[in-house]
Amino acid sequence: MKKFRCIPCGYVYDPASGDPDGNIAPGIAFKDLPDDWQCPICSVGKEDFELAEE
Repeated sequence: MKKFRCIPCGYVYDPASGDPDGNIAPGIAFKDLPDDWQCPICSVGKEDFELAEE
């Protein structure tokens, strides 16, 4: 699964890790995150993320 980077702060969402603080289990693809999910660092929405270069 692909990783996505937060444009404002650089946080990388890695589906292998999920987002434990946001109650997102490992194995959830970025596209399957809830629409109201926010960056755990700077609180922007999914629209402010881009595909991270591997």
